[in-house]
Amino acid sequence: MAAAIAVVYLSLLLLLLHGAAPAVLGYTRGDFPEDFVFGSATSSYQYEGGFDEDGRSPSNWDIFTHQGKMPGRSTADVAADGYHKYKDDLKLMVDTNLEAYRLSISWSRIIPNGRGDVNPKGLQYYNDIIDGLVKNGIQVHIMLYQLDLPQVLEDEYDGWLSPRILEDFKAYADVCFREFGDRVAHWITIDEPNVASIGSYDSGQLAPGRCSDPFGIRKCTVGNSSVEPYIAVHNMLLAHASVTKLYREKYQVAGKGIIGISVYTFWAYPLTNSTVDLEATKRCQDFIVHWVLRPLVFGDYPQVMKNIVGSRLPSFIKAQSEDVKGSLDFIGMNHYYSLYVNDRPLGKGTRDFVADMSIYYRGSKTDPPPGKAAPTSIGPDPQGLRLMVQYLQETYGNLPIYILENGYGSSNDTVHDNDRVDYLKSYIGSILTAVRNGANVKGYFVWSFVDVFEYLTGYGQSYGLYRVDFADESRPRQARLSARWYSGFLKNREMDVDQSELAMAAAESRAQQ
Repeated sequence: MAAAIAVVYLSLLLLLLHGAAPAVLGYTRGDFPEDFVFGSATSSYQYEGGFDEDGRSPSNWDIFTHQGKMPGRSTADVAADGYHKYKDDLKLMVDTNLEAYRLSISWSRIIPNGRGDVNPKGLQYYNDIIDGLVKNGIQVHIMLYQLDLPQVLEDEYDGWLSPRILEDFKAYADVCFREFGDRVAHWITIDEPNVASIGSYDSGQLAPGRCSDPFGIRKCTVGNSSVEPYIAVHNMLLAHASVTKLYREKYQVAGKGIIGISVYTFWAYPLTNSTVDLEATKRCQDFIVHWVLRPLVFGDYPQVMKNIVGSRLPSFIKAQSEDVKGSLDFIGMNHYYSLYVNDRPLGKGTRDFVADMSIYYRGSKTDPPPGKAAPTSIGPDPQGLRLMVQYLQETYGNLPIYILENGYGSSNDTVHDNDRVDYLKSYIGSILTAVRNGANVKGYFVWSFVDVFEYLTGYGQSYGLYRVDFADESRPRQARLSARWYSGFLKNREMDVDQSELAMAAAESRAQQ
């Protein structure tokens, strides 16, 4: 059973890591509404480096990677060296015609002790970035927390497993709102509570690497996979609600400024039209998406989760339910692929999140049966993004949606990333279709602007519009074809990159090598 559970979980993670190029579509930037923004994104730990510079304290990811728990024992001690190269990257953003940029703040860099004294050099770093973006007319979107927690709070009270984090997170957010809010009107509290909790507290694959037998991908020394994922998300939702209330009451002046959360989504197709597979598909969305969003809109968890998880699922008291309900100005979606789902009988005995959800994942209908092998053929599905947007709009009353992450990962380090170009074209085309059908989608962000340290694979996969040579200490950037295409698209040129431009890009990249 343990082996089967491990395969199910790894199959879900692998869905993020593979893909094949879809067909090309044709349209221009001008076909989108004027208030729709196109941008790109990075995150603090994955991009910055400078892990022990200018007063920054260790984060949970520093400790996790220094223990050799990533592929190749990789770390983000330097990563893309954004701490030193952000000015160069700002110039690249201008060259790429970015309209918006999403960054995250390192809590460890701003408040090294997790609470209390603020680090002026940390503030200066982010102020410099924000000022540079504003000066060049690039809209700033800030993620307060993208999985990197000050290790001191892990050591003191186990981070997100303790309700004590609510006050510390609120105080940290207050500093960010106060220091940056005069130039920032778009805020995201927490990145992917669903994936963060499963990876961090069920499988042990993400920092802080907690799990319990037989559910972890490795032997964990601490954790409880049956309970901790639910506790972590519960505290994240309460923290989000508290920070949203603070922002609305103290900083959201005259309707200016919005605040939301980011959730990982994928579209799920039933493997068959059987009743059990149709129910499994619905249950999949209840556990993955509505676990996070339903409390923030309606005030409580999905009923199916209550029925299956029982007392292991924390409950909201009346005051908490009132606090979390309606605490979203928008929904942030991180979306990459779709998958097939079929029913898996609910196991007896001790269960973790994956076993509670009681479904199998497949990358295609022809994949081997669950428990035999991981998915081998996973292709991008732009229609799935459109269907997911439509589904969320129907479920949550047309709340504005921002696609905060979408991109194409490849183990091929080439700058001739035609597959990525085709991927972006098709997914952006799918968004345009959704908008034309009435969806309230307000923005789209490519993951990632430059190559970064990836939370699942380290440096084994690249998503960047710009290639980073991680073997070179100076971390030079090199424009991929996708960067050239995105730049041209944002200039309102036709989507298709003609053969002369392809030849020019190839010649320039060879000359730089």
